[in-house]
Amino acid sequence: MLVIILLGPLDIQTKIMKKIYPKTYSNFVELYAKQYQVDENLIYAIIKAESNFKVKAVSGKGAKGLMQLMEETAIDVAKDTEFEANTISEKLLDTDVNINLGTKYISILLEKYQNIPLALTAYNAGTGTVDNWIEKGTLSKNGENIENIPYKETNNYVRKILRDYKIYQTLYEKT
Repeated sequence: MLVIILLGPLDIQTKIMKKIYPKTYSNFVELYAKQYQVDENLIYAIIKAESNFKVKAVSGKGAKGLMQLMEETAIDVAKDTEFEANTISEKLLDTDVNINLGTKYISILLEKYQNIPLALTAYNAGTGTVDNWIEKGTLSKNGENIENIPYKETNNYVRKILRDYKIYQTLYEKT
């Protein structure tokens, strides 16, 4: 876990923290967060964890772009949109398309699971995996026992995003 101790005036601390936790691509994040009714701070936290705001990021497993979408997932999410399935792969590194589909995907997961921890778990491990863990009793339907996430990578991922989400909320809290 990254721990930063900042000394000095509060405004300087805030400026430093905003450099570490930027709101890059705010035009797209704000647009799609509003369209899909997702807290924009959650989208920023996901982007930070997934790609650290690197547009051309591609994982070893083939996830692409800012929100690290798998092609199959993006094609499925793109149904009922203006995107044609045969063009999704080449467009996943496009900032607008990636944030659009990634935000739509997390909104679908939030609707399905009705809580952020389980939606994030599914974003990383897949809905089939999460449904299986809930069915077996490993995870509760309310997402209150995320410490039981069996995959270490997913467990750390969810905790990191929840931490960053709180930081974004605090740092950019509307006054």
